[in-house]
Amino acid sequence: MKPPDIEAVGITKTFGALKAVDNVSLHLPPGVFHALLGENGAGKSTLVKCLMGFYPADQGVVKVNGEPLRVGSPKEARRHGIGMVFQHFTLVPSMTVAENLVLARPDLPMVIDWKAERVRLAEFLKQAPFHVDPDSRISTLSAGQKQKVEILKELYLETRFLILDEPTSVLTPQEADEVLGLLRRMVDRGELSVLLITHKFREVFAFCDGVTVLRRGKQAGAGRTADLDSARMAEMMMGEARAERKVGKTRSPGGPVLYLDGIGAVGDSGVEAVKEVRLTVREGEIVGIAGVSGNGQRELLEAIAGQREMTAGAITVDGERHLPTREMLLQHRFFILPEEPLRNASAPRMSVAENIAFRLFDRPPFQKFGFLLDRKAIADFGREMIRKFSVRPPEGELAIGDLSGGNVQRAILARELSSGKVRVLVAANPCFGLDFKAVDFIHDQLLQARNDGAAVLLISEDLDELLELADRIFVMSEGKLVFETTPEAADLALIGRQMAGQRV
Repeated sequence: MKPPDIEAVGITKTFGALKAVDNVSLHLPPGVFHALLGENGAGKSTLVKCLMGFYPADQGVVKVNGEPLRVGSPKEARRHGIGMVFQHFTLVPSMTVAENLVLARPDLPMVIDWKAERVRLAEFLKQAPFHVDPDSRISTLSAGQKQKVEILKELYLETRFLILDEPTSVLTPQEADEVLGLLRRMVDRGELSVLLITHKFREVFAFCDGVTVLRRGKQAGAGRTADLDSARMAEMMMGEARAERKVGKTRSPGGPVLYLDGIGAVGDSGVEAVKEVRLTVREGEIVGIAGVSGNGQRELLEAIAGQREMTAGAITVDGERHLPTREMLLQHRFFILPEEPLRNASAPRMSVAENIAFRLFDRPPFQKFGFLLDRKAIADFGREMIRKFSVRPPEGELAIGDLSGGNVQRAILARELSSGKVRVLVAANPCFGLDFKAVDFIHDQLLQARNDGAAVLLISEDLDELLELADRIFVMSEGKLVFETTPEAADLALIGRQMAGQRV
């Protein structure tokens, strides 16, 4: 079976007053590996969900092999060989690989003949691009193996036009190259077409024939990968040229400031998730922690922030014992930028100005006579920080939950970096899901804090971010710090093996 010819003509989709996709056209002939780019909210997910039949398009038509098709459901799309691997796993953890593959079939009978199914499955796996033990339980597999099973499931369902939504976000660099490389070879043999949603330009240049870029629901540009560079693609995504880095590293690290001495913590399931983590962050230094999601990074951050009880170890700042109480955080000038700040670091229905003042609201000038809040002082301070950190819209009385993700992050940064000189700053995936402007702004703020003498601990699943910003990088795997390097000496293959738990 050959891949279908897929064409979207003038697709428009609105949700209330929001026009998520506005007259977008896209033609993907058989046997292409095409990238769909755009910042968060650009309309990528809405467009592919129209192709898949999750959403009916308000205007426009989807054509398969030149014939107009009203894709009314994912089942209808699958009849024409269209399938999708989502950003988050859809597998049943308690079942085996074989059970997940078989139970995904839309024509599954009421009573399953497992003997016949295993014969069919064995024949499929002989020709499959990935090798995964069919009897392994999903819960025992690594993130990379789970992603392979998701793709195998689509191929088992005879998908010939495969949509991949950020498929490498949970993979090591080697796993990403392996998965995309094997799919690329299927495309080259004419067995498959791939539409790849990604934010990683390296993957676009390494594997894709062409790109289509969306911006604010509209098609902002398209072209052959060979005719474009990363600067041009970024410009199409943003609507303007991406500014050069404003802040660079201007000092060498000094003496030790933050010391994690054998930190331990258990996860939500009661199993040990952080195991004897020891590291030192010096004055004027960014130390990065890399790793595949689910290896203890979230639990480590929560233990440092006081959101999760430490079962072992201690934290010291400048040689003094540190506890994550409000008083001690201010005393040690210890500030935190957690992942998902709208959920973890703010009161969504309170105003931007009030959220910015949280650190110091019970101190002058925000407090009068020892017990009254000075609303004017809070509003004035919020207005100043909103201007300084370019929060949009610049309205201090607006609820912080009504801001975009990037502007929530700016507001929380304003609070954490304006409460006095920063001695320690801990940030976790600070740029996840943000646009280029927000990413560049936050990176500049982290570098400026470093240059001003702060000890910065940066926990990130984006290895490129760590290679750009950090002075030293640790790899966290299975709750432990297992490897240390510097960006200058970084061996991506070695880092990837350490992230995957291969201790060689």
